Amino acid sequence: MELSLPPEDRRLSPRTGWTRAHWEAAADSLLTATARYAGPGHALISLPVGRPGQAGPRADGLEGFARTFLLAAFRVAGAGGDDPGGLLAGYASGLVAGTARPTTDRELSSADPVSWPIMTDHGQALVEAASIAVGLRLTRPWLWDRLDPAAQQRIADWLEGGLHVDHVDNNWWLFPAMVGAFLSEVGADPRLAGKRAVSRGLARIEQWYRGDGWYTDGRPRAFDHYVGWAFHLYPALHAHLSGDQGLLDLYGERLSAFLTGYARMFGSDGAPLHQGRSLCYRFAATAPLWMGALTGHTPLPVGQTRRLASGALRHFLDHGAADPDGLLSLGWHHPWPPMIQSYSGPASPYWASKGFVGLLLPADHPEWTATERPAPVEEQDAVHPLGRPGWLIQSTAADGIVRMHNHGSDNQPGNQLIADDPMYARLAYSTGTGPVFDQDPDNHFGLVVSGVLTERGPIHPLGTGPGWAASAHRPRAGATDLSEVTITSVVFAHGADEVHVHLVSGAPSDTTVRHSGWAVTERGPLSSVLLSLAGFDSATTRTIVGGTAFGSHARMPVLSGRTRSEHTVFACQARLSGSAEPTRDVQLTLDADKVVVSIADARFEATLTTAAIHVTRHT
Repeated sequence: MELSLPPEDRRLSPRTGWTRAHWEAAADSLLTATARYAGPGHALISLPVGRPGQAGPRADGLEGFARTFLLAAFRVAGAGGDDPGGLLAGYASGLVAGTARPTTDRELSSADPVSWPIMTDHGQALVEAASIAVGLRLTRPWLWDRLDPAAQQRIADWLEGGLHVDHVDNNWWLFPAMVGAFLSEVGADPRLAGKRAVSRGLARIEQWYRGDGWYTDGRPRAFDHYVGWAFHLYPALHAHLSGDQGLLDLYGERLSAFLTGYARMFGSDGAPLHQGRSLCYRFAATAPLWMGALTGHTPLPVGQTRRLASGALRHFLDHGAADPDGLLSLGWHHPWPPMIQSYSGPASPYWASKGFVGLLLPADHPEWTATERPAPVEEQDAVHPLGRPGWLIQSTAADGIVRMHNHGSDNQPGNQLIADDPMYARLAYSTGTGPVFDQDPDNHFGLVVSGVLTERGPIHPLGTGPGWAASAHRPRAGATDLSEVTITSVVFAHGADEVHVHLVSGAPSDTTVRHSGWAVTERGPLSSVLLSLAGFDSATTRTIVGGTAFGSHARMPVLSGRTRSEHTVFACQARLSGSAEPTRDVQLTLDADKVVVSIADARFEATLTTAAIHVTRHT
């Protein structure tokens, strides 16, 4: 995407060169690109990219309106109402036209090309109503307060419909809460349904709070980016806008705790961690960083938030996230359909607008005026355990890569077993690689049963600590749960090196096992190494023709071996690296259930059983 940007400022921003002016220019470019696709009355913005969404064309058009309106609201509110591009006039027109006669897709006709969908149970309109409500709240003096009372009433009536419909039992509880907060604020809540929606939504998300700033997204162990761009964005923004100090203290403290680990999940090239669903929202991942600065609840030194956020925004715009017409695609860098969820439509990527919440910081705020500070990944090599999600964050300064070892997030529902999701089930994710979407997955250890590689299924965390993380699972082959088999896994990390140890219990002797490593693009700067330490007897390299979200062709190392008894231990050394530093020599000894691993000057002693693990680290 060719942006009209001011010159880089390497004095103020030595890492990225970008300043507040660059953020404003990026917002203007994204809005200009979408505006040309506005329909009659500006009520629907229907974008000609990707596939249609499952909710229908009218919902797609509403999504285009709502998500770009959120971006316009951050842009104008952040400028104190200054709107030289006349952004709000178009959105005001759309609000009036879209709510004149709400309709359903079944009622569409060429005679009515503007009306918005009505609110329905589990309908997409509720999702978009939240963005509209937040946008109206931010721009109230320059938009809502200037509408005539009849138009205000029609808009309020449409929004209120979102307070009386059923919806998904996850972060969706925050959508009626945001609608209710706006209606209450403008006095359009005579029956107090809006106020109750706020209380209900905030109360509901408490059941998913796990401590240290971490929420699950409805399912027992669904940890992903929704923690930041939903659970920390909406409540903290509501508390900030309403001036409710009690709520701000509660959610601000959680946000600060979350950011301590979250700031470590961005590579030196700006890329966020590539894990979880809805990744086409891309730089929405910066929203919690900005919210910390906006509310004053951040553990990050002044200048580091902007470095991380500007790095992420620039990363995607520099890597082709916007097509030649300036429209965000359904993908990561470029379009990549395998990673896109069924609910996503052409305008879905514009929830990336959440990343522009930082524009609400005034231009003279220290986060804009201070010199950029290095990102955590740039300061030194680090291995940081995150106990709540069961993750181990491993980063290296030489290549700027962040790796996340996953021993706690699986996105499995609590009442049934579903197929592994490639974006959750892998042993590891990174800022420079994406998972393989086929039956021969990357970063996976499994058994081969009747020619089928077992899946991981629900993950049972066994703990995290300095340099290690562990979990157990009962493997599944297709729809068959191997109830007699348990795989206990632990990873040890130091520098760029990893050691994975797996205890297979209950599998018949001579069962084939398989461990795969990192899938890296063939022409990319990264290398992937996988070496046997115990139990494996063959090594191959597989070419993934379909590639990953990072490239059309990828290569992945694979180890294979066989069980030899009721309890068999397999161990290997892995390495994902973009530097010339050689793989370290690793020493491993096995004695019954005790494992001793030495990586350079780090020594780990672990006692491994089917139900528990105890690890001691010595340096």
